Amino acid sequence: MTSGLAAARRGHTVPDLLAARAAHQPDRLALAVGAHSLTFGEWEAKSSVVAGALRHRGVERGERVALVYGTRHWIDFAVAFCAVQKAGGVPVPVSERLAPAERDYILHHCTAAGVLHAEDVHVTAENAWSATLAKCQDGSEPVKGTASPSDLAQIIYTSGTTGRPKGVSATHGNLTFGCTTGERRVKLAHSDHFLHAFPVGTNACQTALLTALDARPAGVAMSRFTPGHLGRLIEKYHPGTLFLVPTMAIEALTARLAERFDLSSVVMVGVSAAALPPAVAVALTEAFENATVVNTYTSTEAAPAQTTMVFDPRRPTALGRPASAADLQIASSEGKPVPAGEVGEVWLRSPVRPREYYADPAATAAVFRGSWVRMGDLGRLDEEGYLYLVDRESEVLKSGAEKVSTLQVEAALYEHPRIAEAAVFGIPHPVLGTAIAAAVVPRGEVVPSELRAFLAGRLASHQLPSTIHVRDALPHNENGKVLKRALRDQLIAEQEGN
Repeated sequence: MTSGLAAARRGHTVPDLLAARAAHQPDRLALAVGAHSLTFGEWEAKSSVVAGALRHRGVERGERVALVYGTRHWIDFAVAFCAVQKAGGVPVPVSERLAPAERDYILHHCTAAGVLHAEDVHVTAENAWSATLAKCQDGSEPVKGTASPSDLAQIIYTSGTTGRPKGVSATHGNLTFGCTTGERRVKLAHSDHFLHAFPVGTNACQTALLTALDARPAGVAMSRFTPGHLGRLIEKYHPGTLFLVPTMAIEALTARLAERFDLSSVVMVGVSAAALPPAVAVALTEAFENATVVNTYTSTEAAPAQTTMVFDPRRPTALGRPASAADLQIASSEGKPVPAGEVGEVWLRSPVRPREYYADPAATAAVFRGSWVRMGDLGRLDEEGYLYLVDRESEVLKSGAEKVSTLQVEAALYEHPRIAEAAVFGIPHPVLGTAIAAAVVPRGEVVPSELRAFLAGRLASHQLPSTIHVRDALPHNENGKVLKRALRDQLIAEQEGN
């Protein structure tokens, strides 16, 4: 078999990775969710049969096929994903939890020729066929796939927190960068399982799927996320690596998971999708005593470009220092680097052909500059190369003459022992233009005036929220990100009703 390094240089496809694992380890567990599991041999055989049925249905090279599944269907989703690629099509993962209007927009925007969906998910699509996997196993001749690394491999739609979702397309070479088809499996070699709770239709879930194909441990998906379910799965599978988003980490800490379950098997907690508040990162290191907490900083647009940084308690407000300083820069809007310590836009450089927005050249030109990708974040680098995020560029608030980082205010809120979750956003103000508002989910009772006094010792006067609203829960999207726009609209409606 060709060495992994040579294969990486030559480039390969997602079906290549699956075929290599199936040939070398056909009986090894690849995926598990709930009571269901899948070996590499089964994954290869089933996806080839479904690919043949898709060809029989008329799926042509480059045609888009939407995959509507939930995390509890992760095994069927994985089979469908590789089957569409083997048939020559382009899979478009779509969460079953999206509202019909959101799903219809995606199907229309990508001009999906067909839809594969779970047995218990009802999908009707205009001008597109729809079927379950069971209906795509009709005895057609299995197809192994003939895609090339330069072919389109998937389209993932962004969460649309600031507008309409955008389809981010990636080639096979983009998805498989860093993966090998060699027999040595060294990634995450510390255990037989990794555990994740990422929803279908997100870049994080796709990364988990590729990890299952390329790393040593089998991928275990949570059919649903609750702290108790997380604890029980950790005790059942003894995963060495746990992948979460910040909101899940916060829920686990609030539920005092370490006091109820044995978490000793976990040696790495990887957190992605949003910035991890420093107080939460510190609490994670205490709850998972044997684990290293790692921040993975990337985006749907930037992957596989990323910075994976170990949390350093001595620098709690820093994401960390990237392994390759040459692939991260703080720059002006024109892409010119700014000096250390100065705030600017965060840019990441892709090691392979960058992704792009599907059927949207104007948006692509605004975000992708050669190999560099604008992250939409403001940040700074210190003299030693540590990255500090200031805020999302779209979420920096201008209150009067002052600019306020919502991340900084949120970090201060998380330092309060009775704050489980917090979100900071702007609301209209007749004099300042924008006033700072906060919504919090408390552990026990919290008095807003006392909380504001707590913040006064940690923030400048212009950073203090003018209003703090206590909520039972905050709204989240599929990626676990707080929907600040929904909070803002809700608060404005409440004020207008008084």
